[in-house]
Amino acid sequence: MRRWISPLALVVLWQLASSTGLLAEDELASPLRVVTAAVDVTRSGELTEGLLVSLARVATGLVLGLVVGVGLGVVSGLSRWGGLLVDPPVQMLRTLPHLGLVPLFILWFGVGELPKVLLVALGVLFPMYLNVHAGVRGVDPKLLEAASVSGFTHAEQLRHVVLPGAMASTLTGLRLALGIAWLSIIVAETTAADAGIGYMIMNAREFLRTDVIVVGLAVYALLGLGTDALVRRLERSVLAWRPAGPAGGDR
Repeated sequence: MRRWISPLALVVLWQLASSTGLLAEDELASPLRVVTAAVDVTRSGELTEGLLVSLARVATGLVLGLVVGVGLGVVSGLSRWGGLLVDPPVQMLRTLPHLGLVPLFILWFGVGELPKVLLVALGVLFPMYLNVHAGVRGVDPKLLEAASVSGFTHAEQLRHVVLPGAMASTLTGLRLALGIAWLSIIVAETTAADAGIGYMIMNAREFLRTDVIVVGLAVYALLGLGTDALVRRLERSVLAWRPAGPAGGDR
Protein backbone atom coordinates (compact mmCIF):
# COMPACT_ATOMS: atom_id res chain seq x y z
CA MET A 1 0.00 0.00 0.00
CA ARG A 2 2.94 2.36 0.59
CA ARG A 3 3.60 2.35 -3.15
CA TRP A 4 0.26 4.10 -3.67
CA ILE A 5 0.98 7.04 -1.37
CA SER A 6 2.81 9.22 -3.91
CA PRO A 7 0.41 8.52 -6.84
CA LEU A 8 -2.61 9.30 -4.67
CA ALA A 9 -0.92 12.46 -3.39
CA LEU A 10 -0.36 13.60 -6.99
CA VAL A 11 -4.02 13.01 -7.82
CA VAL A 12 -5.09 15.03 -4.76
CA LEU A 13 -2.77 17.90 -5.75
CA TRP A 14 -4.13 17.72 -9.29
CA GLN A 15 -7.71 18.00 -8.00
CA LEU A 16 -6.79 20.90 -5.70
CA ALA A 17 -5.08 22.75 -8.54
CA SER A 18 -8.19 22.33 -10.71
CA SER A 19 -10.59 23.31 -7.93
CA THR A 20 -8.66 26.49 -7.06
CA GLY A 21 -8.29 27.56 -10.69
CA LEU A 22 -4.51 27.10 -10.84
CA LEU A 23 -5.08 24.54 -13.57
CA ALA A 24 -7.60 25.50 -16.24
CA GLU A 25 -10.17 22.85 -17.13
CA ASP A 26 -9.70 23.44 -20.86
CA GLU A 27 -5.99 22.64 -20.48
CA LEU A 28 -6.34 19.58 -18.26
CA ALA A 29 -9.58 18.30 -16.82
CA SER A 30 -9.79 17.58 -13.09
CA PRO A 31 -9.70 13.97 -11.81
CA LEU A 32 -13.40 14.11 -10.92
CA ARG A 33 -14.27 15.27 -14.42
CA VAL A 34 -12.07 12.53 -15.89
CA VAL A 35 -13.91 9.90 -13.83
CA THR A 36 -17.25 11.30 -15.00
CA ALA A 37 -16.07 11.19 -18.62
CA ALA A 38 -14.90 7.59 -18.15
CA VAL A 39 -18.36 6.61 -16.92
CA ASP A 40 -20.03 8.42 -19.85
CA VAL A 41 -17.89 6.83 -22.61
CA THR A 42 -18.30 3.43 -20.96
CA ARG A 43 -22.09 3.73 -20.83
CA SER A 44 -22.24 4.91 -24.43
CA GLY A 45 -20.18 1.92 -25.56
CA GLU A 46 -17.50 4.10 -27.16
CA LEU A 47 -14.79 3.00 -24.74
CA THR A 48 -15.65 -0.70 -24.95
CA GLU A 49 -15.75 -0.66 -28.74
CA GLY A 50 -12.45 1.20 -29.00
CA LEU A 51 -10.82 -1.07 -26.43
CA LEU A 52 -11.77 -4.23 -28.32
CA VAL A 53 -10.42 -2.82 -31.58
CA SER A 54 -7.12 -1.77 -29.99
CA LEU A 55 -6.72 -5.12 -28.23
CA ALA A 56 -7.30 -7.00 -31.48
CA ARG A 57 -4.66 -4.94 -33.28
CA VAL A 58 -2.09 -5.39 -30.54
CA ALA A 59 -2.78 -9.11 -30.20
CA THR A 60 -2.39 -9.70 -33.95
CA GLY A 61 0.79 -7.64 -34.18
CA LEU A 62 2.18 -9.25 -31.03
CA VAL A 63 1.72 -12.79 -32.37
CA LEU A 64 3.29 -11.88 -35.71
CA GLY A 65 6.24 -10.13 -34.07
CA LEU A 66 6.77 -12.98 -31.59
CA VAL A 67 6.80 -15.67 -34.27
CA VAL A 68 9.26 -13.81 -36.50
CA GLY A 69 11.43 -12.44 -33.68
CA VAL A 70 11.74 -15.73 -31.79
CA GLY A 71 12.30 -17.69 -35.00
CA LEU A 72 15.06 -15.40 -36.24
CA GLY A 73 16.63 -15.26 -32.78
CA VAL A 74 16.81 -19.05 -32.52
CA VAL A 75 18.22 -19.45 -36.05
CA SER A 76 20.79 -16.70 -35.53
CA GLY A 77 21.76 -17.95 -32.08
CA LEU A 78 22.08 -21.62 -32.91
CA SER A 79 23.82 -21.55 -36.26
CA ARG A 80 27.02 -19.79 -37.26
CA TRP A 81 25.72 -19.36 -40.81
CA GLY A 82 22.36 -18.30 -39.44
CA GLY A 83 24.11 -15.57 -37.46
CA LEU A 84 26.05 -14.42 -40.50
CA LEU A 85 22.96 -14.28 -42.73
CA VAL A 86 20.30 -13.10 -40.28
CA ASP A 87 22.01 -10.89 -37.71
CA PRO A 88 23.48 -8.14 -39.97
CA PRO A 89 20.20 -7.16 -41.75
CA VAL A 90 18.22 -7.36 -38.50
CA GLN A 91 20.75 -5.14 -36.72
CA MET A 92 20.63 -2.64 -39.59
CA LEU A 93 16.83 -2.51 -39.53
CA ARG A 94 16.84 -2.25 -35.73
CA THR A 95 18.61 1.10 -35.90
CA LEU A 96 15.70 2.58 -37.86
CA PRO A 97 13.01 4.21 -35.68
CA HIS A 98 10.10 1.97 -36.58
CA LEU A 99 7.55 4.64 -35.62
CA GLY A 100 9.01 6.80 -38.41
CA LEU A 101 7.73 4.23 -40.91
CA VAL A 102 4.12 5.31 -40.39
CA PRO A 103 4.01 7.62 -43.47
CA LEU A 104 5.50 4.89 -45.68
CA PHE A 105 3.12 2.27 -44.33
CA ILE A 106 0.17 4.55 -45.06
CA LEU A 107 1.42 5.07 -48.63
CA TRP A 108 2.02 1.36 -49.16
CA PHE A 109 -0.95 -0.17 -47.35
CA GLY A 110 -3.46 2.66 -46.94
CA VAL A 111 -5.17 3.48 -43.64
CA GLY A 112 -6.67 0.04 -42.95
CA GLU A 113 -5.69 -2.51 -40.33
CA LEU A 114 -2.52 -3.81 -41.99
CA PRO A 115 -0.20 -0.82 -41.33
CA LYS A 116 -1.24 -0.70 -37.67
CA VAL A 117 -0.64 -4.42 -37.17
CA LEU A 118 2.72 -4.25 -38.98
CA LEU A 119 3.83 -1.31 -36.86
CA VAL A 120 3.11 -3.27 -33.68
CA ALA A 121 4.80 -6.37 -35.11
CA LEU A 122 7.97 -4.42 -35.92
CA GLY A 123 8.04 -2.96 -32.44
CA VAL A 124 7.77 -6.45 -30.96
CA LEU A 125 10.19 -8.16 -33.35
CA PHE A 126 13.45 -6.42 -32.45
CA PRO A 127 13.45 -6.75 -28.62
CA MET A 128 12.35 -10.38 -28.98
CA TYR A 129 15.08 -11.11 -31.50
CA LEU A 130 17.83 -9.51 -29.41
CA ASN A 131 16.84 -11.24 -26.18
CA VAL A 132 16.22 -14.66 -27.73
CA HIS A 133 19.51 -14.42 -29.64
CA ALA A 134 21.37 -13.49 -26.44
CA GLY A 135 19.59 -16.21 -24.47
CA VAL A 136 20.42 -18.93 -26.99
CA ARG A 137 24.04 -17.83 -27.24
CA GLY A 138 24.26 -17.75 -23.45
CA VAL A 139 23.32 -21.42 -22.95
CA ASP A 140 26.16 -23.29 -21.26
CA PRO A 141 28.05 -25.30 -23.94
CA LYS A 142 28.68 -28.02 -21.35
CA LEU A 143 24.94 -28.64 -21.13
CA LEU A 144 24.74 -29.05 -24.90
CA GLU A 145 27.72 -31.38 -24.83
CA ALA A 146 26.15 -33.46 -22.07
CA ALA A 147 22.88 -33.64 -24.01
CA SER A 148 24.74 -34.73 -27.14
CA VAL A 149 26.63 -37.44 -25.24
CA SER A 150 23.32 -38.62 -23.77
CA GLY A 151 22.03 -39.22 -27.29
CA PHE A 152 19.71 -36.23 -27.62
CA THR A 153 18.83 -35.30 -31.20
CA HIS A 154 19.17 -31.67 -32.33
CA ALA A 155 15.42 -31.20 -31.90
CA GLU A 156 15.55 -32.65 -28.38
CA GLN A 157 18.52 -30.43 -27.50
CA LEU A 158 16.57 -27.42 -28.69
CA ARG A 159 13.49 -28.39 -26.71
CA HIS A 160 15.06 -29.61 -23.45
CA VAL A 161 18.25 -27.52 -23.21
CA VAL A 162 18.35 -24.45 -25.45
CA LEU A 163 14.81 -23.11 -25.04
CA PRO A 164 14.66 -23.58 -21.23
CA GLY A 165 18.12 -22.02 -20.93
CA ALA A 166 17.02 -19.01 -22.98
CA MET A 167 13.64 -18.63 -21.23
CA ALA A 168 14.68 -15.93 -18.74
CA SER A 169 16.08 -13.71 -21.49
CA THR A 170 13.05 -14.43 -23.69
CA LEU A 171 10.59 -13.33 -21.01
CA THR A 172 12.59 -10.15 -20.44
CA GLY A 173 12.30 -9.51 -24.17
CA LEU A 174 8.56 -10.11 -23.96
CA ARG A 175 8.17 -7.47 -21.25
CA LEU A 176 10.08 -4.96 -23.39
CA ALA A 177 8.13 -5.97 -26.49
CA LEU A 178 4.75 -5.44 -24.81
CA GLY A 179 5.73 -1.93 -23.75
CA ILE A 180 6.79 -1.07 -27.30
CA ALA A 181 3.63 -2.69 -28.68
CA TRP A 182 1.40 -0.31 -26.71
CA LEU A 183 3.55 2.65 -27.72
CA SER A 184 3.28 1.57 -31.36
CA ILE A 185 -0.50 1.25 -31.31
CA ILE A 186 -0.85 4.70 -29.72
CA VAL A 187 1.10 6.26 -32.59
CA ALA A 188 -0.70 4.18 -35.22
CA GLU A 189 -4.19 4.96 -33.93
CA THR A 190 -3.61 8.66 -33.43
CA THR A 191 -2.15 9.04 -36.93
CA ALA A 192 -4.66 7.34 -39.20
CA ALA A 193 -7.55 5.35 -37.74
CA ASP A 194 -11.31 5.24 -37.74
CA ALA A 195 -11.67 3.14 -34.58
CA GLY A 196 -9.79 2.30 -31.41
CA ILE A 197 -8.73 4.12 -28.26
CA GLY A 198 -6.40 6.37 -30.27
CA TYR A 199 -9.25 7.36 -32.55
CA MET A 200 -11.33 8.23 -29.48
CA ILE A 201 -8.49 10.44 -28.25
CA MET A 202 -8.17 12.24 -31.60
CA ASN A 203 -11.93 12.75 -31.74
CA ALA A 204 -11.84 14.26 -28.26
CA ARG A 205 -9.03 16.60 -29.29
CA GLU A 206 -11.23 18.09 -32.01
CA PHE A 207 -13.80 19.06 -29.36
CA LEU A 208 -11.23 20.10 -26.73
CA ARG A 209 -12.38 17.25 -24.45
CA THR A 210 -9.28 16.90 -22.30
CA ASP A 211 -11.22 14.65 -19.92
CA VAL A 212 -11.80 12.04 -22.64
CA ILE A 213 -8.19 12.37 -23.78
CA VAL A 214 -6.97 11.58 -20.25
CA VAL A 215 -9.39 8.62 -20.09
CA GLY A 216 -7.87 7.19 -23.28
CA LEU A 217 -4.32 7.70 -22.04
CA ALA A 218 -5.20 6.09 -18.70
CA VAL A 219 -6.63 3.06 -20.51
CA TYR A 220 -3.38 2.66 -22.48
CA ALA A 221 -1.38 2.94 -19.25
CA LEU A 222 -3.54 0.36 -17.46
CA LEU A 223 -3.28 -2.04 -20.39
CA GLY A 224 0.50 -1.70 -20.35
CA LEU A 225 0.68 -2.28 -16.59
CA GLY A 226 -1.71 -5.21 -16.81
CA THR A 227 0.17 -7.05 -19.55
CA ASP A 228 3.49 -6.45 -17.78
CA ALA A 229 2.04 -7.88 -14.57
CA LEU A 230 0.88 -10.98 -16.47
CA VAL A 231 4.38 -11.56 -17.85
CA ARG A 232 5.91 -11.09 -14.39
CA ARG A 233 3.49 -13.69 -13.01
CA LEU A 234 4.48 -15.99 -15.87
CA GLU A 235 8.13 -15.42 -14.99
CA ARG A 236 7.54 -16.46 -11.38
CA SER A 237 5.81 -19.63 -12.56
CA VAL A 238 8.11 -20.66 -15.40
CA LEU A 239 11.34 -19.63 -13.70
CA ALA A 240 10.48 -20.97 -10.24
CA TRP A 241 13.75 -22.92 -10.30
CA ARG A 242 15.81 -19.72 -10.08
CA PRO A 243 17.31 -18.97 -6.65
CA ALA A 244 15.60 -16.22 -4.66
CA GLY A 245 17.48 -12.94 -4.34
CA PRO A 246 18.10 -9.72 -6.25
CA ALA A 247 18.51 -11.59 -9.55
CA GLY A 248 15.53 -13.85 -9.07
CA GLY A 249 13.04 -11.53 -7.39
CA ASP A 250 10.41 -9.25 -8.92
CA ARG A 251 11.70 -6.39 -10.98
